[in-house]
Amino acid sequence: MSEPNRRETILCLNTGSSSLKFALYEFEGDREQLRGSGAVEGIEGSSSGRLWLHAGESRFGRPLACTNHEAALTAAFSALDEAELARPTCIAHRVVHGGPRHVAPVPLDAALVTELRALIPLAPLHLPAAIAGIEAARQHAPGVPQIAAFDTAFHARMPALARRFALPDELDAQGVHRYGFHGLSFEYVLSVLGTPPPERVIVAHLGNGSSLAAVRDGVSIDTTMGLTPTGGVAMGTRSGDLDPGVLIYLARHGYSADALEKLLNRESGLLALGGTADMAELLNRRSSDSRAALAVDIFCYSVRKAIGGLAFALGGLDVLVFTGGIGEHAAFVREQICRDLEPFGIQLDPHKNQADAREIQATTSRIAVQVIRTDEDLMLARHALHFLLKF
Repeated sequence: MSEPNRRETILCLNTGSSSLKFALYEFEGDREQLRGSGAVEGIEGSSSGRLWLHAGESRFGRPLACTNHEAALTAAFSALDEAELARPTCIAHRVVHGGPRHVAPVPLDAALVTELRALIPLAPLHLPAAIAGIEAARQHAPGVPQIAAFDTAFHARMPALARRFALPDELDAQGVHRYGFHGLSFEYVLSVLGTPPPERVIVAHLGNGSSLAAVRDGVSIDTTMGLTPTGGVAMGTRSGDLDPGVLIYLARHGYSADALEKLLNRESGLLALGGTADMAELLNRRSSDSRAALAVDIFCYSVRKAIGGLAFALGGLDVLVFTGGIGEHAAFVREQICRDLEPFGIQLDPHKNQADAREIQATTSRIAVQVIRTDEDLMLARHALHFLLKF
C-alpha cells in the first residue's frame, strides 16, 4: 500500500452541526492502525457538551463547553496530545457533496472552500458544518497538508440512465441530477468483499441517514439518494422521496424555501411518523405504540421496495449487504426488510441474524446476505495516504 519504512499519521475529521468526530490512523509499509478516535459533542452552546477519546487502553471523557468548531478542534488536538499520540502529517475531511466537478479527493485550498459554499443548497444539513471544520483545521494546522474526500465521488460513473432526471437539458447542464451519497461507506464495504468484488451487489447503508446503492463489478450504477441527501428511503428526520406535487402544494400554502428545507430535512421521516428519530427507541415501543410500529414498518417497506428496484436494475443479485448503525445492529429491521424478498431468493437464518453474524442468509438462500461494519474513517484515511504517496 505504501513505500517501505515510510510512516504517515492521518487525522480524519467528520464535522457535524454540533459535533466533531475524529480518528487518527498510522500507516507504515502495509500496516494500517487506528491509534485513537473520539468526538467533541454539543458544540455551539449545548449544556451537555462533552469530549471523549479512546486510544488503546486510554479511554476518557469529560464535560466540555465549545462555542465553535475552532475551539472543538483545539480541544481534540489537546486530547490527542494528552494521550501522547503523534501529530498528524495530513488531515483528511469527509465532505458530503462535491457537486459536478469533484469526483476524486482533492487538496484543500481557499478556492475549494469557496466552491463548497456555493454547494450549500445541495446539502444544507452537512456542508456548513464541514466548511466550519475545514476552516478551523486550516487555521489550527496551517502547515499540514489537508485533503477533502467526497461522498458523491463513488457514484460519479453512474450511467445517464440513472443519473439524469426527466427535466430540461439546461437544468441537467447546471448540475441538477442524481449524485448519490454515503460513498465512503460503500467503498469500504466493497473493499471488505474483496477484489474483484461480486458482480451484482446491493449495499444498504441504514442509519439516521440511509441510502442504498446498486453496484455492478465495483461500479455504482444506481442509488436511492438524488440531488441532495434528502431523497430516497424514509430516514431519521428526512422525508425521503415525495411526489413533487407535495412541494408545489406546500409552496402555494405559504411554505417558503427555508420552511420546506426545515420540514423535509429536520421534521420528517421517523421523527414525524413515530415521535423520535431513534430506531432503537421505536423498536422498544412498537409493541405498545401504533405510531412507533407504523414508523418502523414504513422504514422497512421503503428499503424493501428499493432493494427490489435496484435488483431489477442490476439484472439479478449476488450479495445484499447491510451496514450503518441500523443495518449493523437492528436484527428486527433486517428481518422485516427481507421478510417478503423470498421471491428474489433471499432467506435469512433467524439465529445468525439475531446474533449480527457476518453472513446471515439461510442455507437455502440463493443470495448471500452479509452484515459488514462500515469504516468511513479508514476509507478516508486511505484516500489521504494515496494522495500523500503521489508526492
